[in-house]
Amino acid sequence: MRYSWEEFARSMGVEPEILENREARLLKEFVMDLKFPTHCQYCQGLDLSNPNPVHHPSYELTPACNHDCIFCYSNVALKLGKAPKPGYYGWKNPRAITVSQYGEPLMSPRIVEVNRMLRERFPEARLDLQTNGSLLTEKLWRKLDFDLVMISLDAASREKHIKITNADTFESVVNALKIVGEDKSVRSVVRTIFMPGINDGDIPRIAELAASLGVDEMMLQPLTIHELNVERLKKAGLDFERAESIREYLKVAMEAKKFIDVRISGCQLAVYRTMDPLTLFSARRVARDVVPAMKRERR
Repeated sequence: MRYSWEEFARSMGVEPEILENREARLLKEFVMDLKFPTHCQYCQGLDLSNPNPVHHPSYELTPACNHDCIFCYSNVALKLGKAPKPGYYGWKNPRAITVSQYGEPLMSPRIVEVNRMLRERFPEARLDLQTNGSLLTEKLWRKLDFDLVMISLDAASREKHIKITNADTFESVVNALKIVGEDKSVRSVVRTIFMPGINDGDIPRIAELAASLGVDEMMLQPLTIHELNVERLKKAGLDFERAESIREYLKVAMEAKKFIDVRISGCQLAVYRTMDPLTLFSARRVARDVVPAMKRERR
């Protein structure tokens, strides 16, 4: 049986307003103490005065992926014919470049070549690798040269991982986290999507696992619900109402923070810091979208 917020508060012998104020203050303190994700540094989304911010540049290698995640925006873009073509999307003097934001870059035979080219062409830029990690081996890692590596992991067990990714690669992803976690010359990040009803109970366990492998940071991101993924998410058990609650998102981040340096999406954090405690407690985010858009120019 599900209780309303008022019923829950009174069952604890506390008036709803008092309990709400207390939790609201804790959420606000938590938000103000959080650091911006390393990956988000230099992103235009941190500047709230910018009316049309875009992500920092990326180099796209392939729209293909060996995972088929139930929430994936890249898969949606591919199905709708909106996936970016391979190439560089950005400007002449970037401070950070991501390889890549669409598809799985390690599926491309050009990954080492492109990595070296970007290092030579943009020696001052931070190079970020965004990958699902399933194809990262020690041999390949020795050929790569990145400053930050984000590896996606949204489940704490093989069974849940298969349910979310439709790929039996959990052990390979964990091994990739171990590889980058042991290399202290790079910033290692586990990238996790908050999907209440599906993986919210897994997130603290993912944080604990990543920390045990030497990973530096967890980047916890809210779920964007693309229309083509709605039925898959519904079948998997997503709680759509909680997926739009900022309070629920932050509460899970607080739990994960007990184990690892948790950070939430920078553009979200910038906004949350401007909210008063009660607004933060009750606010909801617009989670629905149709298709992701590449706003940067291909060069």
